[in-house]
Amino acid sequence: MAKKRPPRRIADPGSSEPDLDLTGTDPTGHATPDPQAPSEADIADLMRRSTGLREPYPPEAMDTPGQLPLRGFGRIPVHNVSPSVEAGRLPVKAVVDEEFTVTANVFREGHDAAGASVVLVSPRGKRHVTDMVQVEPMGLDIWEARVHAWAPGDWTMHVEAWSDSWGTWHHNAEAKLEAGIDVDLVCAEGHVLLDSAADRAAAASRPEEVEVIGRAAEALDPSRSPDEILDSVVRDPALDAAMRVYADRPLATATPAEPLKVERRRALYGSWYEFFPRSQGAHKTESGWVSGTFDSSWERLEAAAAMGFDVVYLPPIHPVGRAFRKGPNNTLDAGPDDPGSPWAIGSPDGGHDAVNPDLGTLEDFDRFVERARDLGLEVALDFALQASPDHPWVHSHPEWFTTRVDGTIAYAENPPKKYQDIYPINFDNDPEGIYHEVIRLLEFWIAHGVTIFRVDNPHTKPLNFWAWVMEQMHRDHPEVIFLAEAFTRPEMMQALAKVGFQQGYSYFVWRTEKWELEEYLHEISHDTGHYYRPNFFTNTPDINPIPLNDGNPAGFAIRAILAATMSPSWGMYSGFEICEHAPVPGREEYLDSEKYQYRPRDWSSQPNIIELVTRLNQIRREHPALQQLRDATIHRTDHDKVFAFSKRAGDDVVIVVVSLDPDWGAGAHVTFDMAALGLADDQLFEVHDELTGTDATWAREDWVELYPAQPARILRLRR
Repeated sequence: MAKKRPPRRIADPGSSEPDLDLTGTDPTGHATPDPQAPSEADIADLMRRSTGLREPYPPEAMDTPGQLPLRGFGRIPVHNVSPSVEAGRLPVKAVVDEEFTVTANVFREGHDAAGASVVLVSPRGKRHVTDMVQVEPMGLDIWEARVHAWAPGDWTMHVEAWSDSWGTWHHNAEAKLEAGIDVDLVCAEGHVLLDSAADRAAAASRPEEVEVIGRAAEALDPSRSPDEILDSVVRDPALDAAMRVYADRPLATATPAEPLKVERRRALYGSWYEFFPRSQGAHKTESGWVSGTFDSSWERLEAAAAMGFDVVYLPPIHPVGRAFRKGPNNTLDAGPDDPGSPWAIGSPDGGHDAVNPDLGTLEDFDRFVERARDLGLEVALDFALQASPDHPWVHSHPEWFTTRVDGTIAYAENPPKKYQDIYPINFDNDPEGIYHEVIRLLEFWIAHGVTIFRVDNPHTKPLNFWAWVMEQMHRDHPEVIFLAEAFTRPEMMQALAKVGFQQGYSYFVWRTEKWELEEYLHEISHDTGHYYRPNFFTNTPDINPIPLNDGNPAGFAIRAILAATMSPSWGMYSGFEICEHAPVPGREEYLDSEKYQYRPRDWSSQPNIIELVTRLNQIRREHPALQQLRDATIHRTDHDKVFAFSKRAGDDVVIVVVSLDPDWGAGAHVTFDMAALGLADDQLFEVHDELTGTDATWAREDWVELYPAQPARILRLRR
């Protein structure tokens, strides 16, 4: 959208001293301090005066996120501040250096100009001010600014509106001087503004601005002609830039501060690879199956690193119960060599703080984690709050389960499905005991090098429990990331994100049609991106996508390309890269599922998409545009099997055009939203295809032909 005028001050892009009070740039690009940074007491007084409340000012209304202390609007009205989560009661989320847009409606009475700024306050109390600009349509009083936080921690964010004394004088001076009226008054009013701005620039140690303002003061002489004053003062861009920083900003009005949680970048961006250690190196002997171990899984670590993944995720590594152990394909007649479901946690060998002896020892796990780190990988561990009938909890804490009227403990079921090998936890019988046991277990595995937890079925546990756990973890281990495996209704998935889960599983696996992909990309990038971060897994041990059941490698390629480019976090369950696809007939499940048996694989088998996956992860690392969620634009195509979108981060623009037909391919005219690409409508632009290495010149509307052997174009816009 067209801007009315450039921002008055631009936020500092980052610094080796993250809490220096750098709030803008002067016309030469140098960082400038906030010349009018109020103290906390000033802010409190400003809020008190702007709201019209009389003493005694209620302490609970002073600066409580979400609790507006306004009886009406402030002196300079501000409302509809976005983003905001639950009216400010819960934090907006960002990661270090993630840019996002803040918008608000700002307006005032009469014809005088108003201005507005976004103020981020760091965990150490330093203010970071970014001026907002008014955007089209002007009559709707919409203001916006792009901001970012450069250090992790608990920040706050609010909007400050103020009377734009310079903008008001500037507008009136131009109109009056062009008409040749009130010249003496225009000059006198201008001198008042220039004098105070010069003092403020001097106090900020900005001699260049002091000189610019001083020259203007000399030129602002009513004995000169109005045209001379217009040219030398009113239309001087250097003066305008200085005054937009140092001019008076009276009638300041602050909105209540809202929380902003800033986390490390892995909370937003990363490539995940899931595999079962027990299958890596598993083999059959005359006496039966021999399990793979942590030590025999190093080859998979090395393969994941070679493919460019950042995170390796392991299903539960704990002892597996014997009671009601499931056999192949979820049958009830497990043989003596069947390993059972790793989600049936607990046996006489221990519970959630023990390692399955078949996989090795705790020391073996520690070596596995260390090897992963050497390869540049983080280890994500499954955290499943449930127990097998053999879990030590069943005997030591029977109150943690639900006892049915017949005296038996209730097992998990989703009628008609039954999971006799798993007992769910009842979080209402002894909440204090359960809550603290959960923290103990998390602390245990964090001490053994786990930095990420994939939480199994969090939507089947109370939301207030997760809010409590996430708060404890954020306080004591803010570096630890939690992924919610919650394939459930939107409200619950979003609520889990709001209470603290850094990431969540998504609906991507079921979004296959063009309109579904367009709708979902818009939702995650524009509607929920300030708190919900999806992880686009292409498949899971539970989900064998039906569109891939025919094994066509082009289908696997298309889904990998979509996942890796639509979302900054994507994941893949092992076997996907070799196009594993045999389904349980008529169901969205894998035949001979690894959940219930060993599945050693031939990783060199054909067909496979290993080379493509490796290239996708490389492209993601090279392009900041693909590492962010919020700035995505959908572009129009005239074929319902061709999906086009772009992502942008600063000067880095990536365009993705994908065929959704793995059998025949498709061609389409693509019409680009040129403004989203940072281009004029009639401009030709150069692109480099990151998949094929070819270059081309494109226009606003161009033709794209895609084939099963080349189902997508991933284009870097050349500047």
